[in-house]
Amino acid sequence: MRGSRHERHLKRLFGAGLRREHFPFLLSGTPHSVDWFEAISENYMDSFGRPRQVLRRMRENFPIALHGVSMSIGQTDARREEYLRKLRILADEIDPFLVSDHLCFTGAHGNLHDLLPLPYTEEAALVVSRNLKEAQDSLGRQIAIENVSCYLRYKSSEMTEWEFLVQCASRAGARILLDVNNVYVNARNHGFDGREFINSIPVDLVAQMHLAGHTDTGDFLFDTHSDHVSEDVWKLFELAATRFKDAPVLIEWDESIPEFSELEAEVNRARKVALAAENAK
Repeated sequence: MRGSRHERHLKRLFGAGLRREHFPFLLSGTPHSVDWFEAISENYMDSFGRPRQVLRRMRENFPIALHGVSMSIGQTDARREEYLRKLRILADEIDPFLVSDHLCFTGAHGNLHDLLPLPYTEEAALVVSRNLKEAQDSLGRQIAIENVSCYLRYKSSEMTEWEFLVQCASRAGARILLDVNNVYVNARNHGFDGREFINSIPVDLVAQMHLAGHTDTGDFLFDTHSDHVSEDVWKLFELAATRFKDAPVLIEWDESIPEFSELEAEVNRARKVALAAENAK
């Protein structure tokens, strides 16, 4: 199962989500300090117009990761043949250093366009690992699965979220996209220690990390990707940066998207925090 020929160059690099609001700036050729970009797979799989052209142009100069939101890897009755066919065409064209999606399901009889959490059970882990193997075989490459923010817990769960995440990835020969903001959001919402989550993930399983902003509603935290990374998440990232030294890091900002310069500053803060944490260890 192959990865990208560029993967070996991505250790300790810092990227940003590729968003259409920034296309004019990025295509202008103005120098910037962002090392790589992550594209939402579904935004390009069915497009052969300008978005796909821009993605190809960006790929000429930067490593690209493809990040999906619709694979529904935890769904028992999902039929993914057409989805995976389109994703493989895109991946073969772009040659991403990583293809990822979320550890969730997105509906029972159709796509609800939401990342719905799974019960942390042995049965669910078997479903996920089977689906992951099927997807990896279809794509001819390894997949990374991301821990999601969730706003409910199942009484049927038999293990912790991090145990479930590790089991699903390990059984399928997949890897983990560790979203540090999601760890913090779930820790606050459900009353566990985010540091224990970080410390429980095997270093060699983490292929990439995400950082993003969230919204504090008072009663719970909501993963909105609409603001700067919070100070508490930066503190948790310090731990993650010392453990997963080789994992490329990405800033996600999907709502209230700022000028590219503000996003770039957030990427550079991630770089600074990681370097400081590593030197302090």
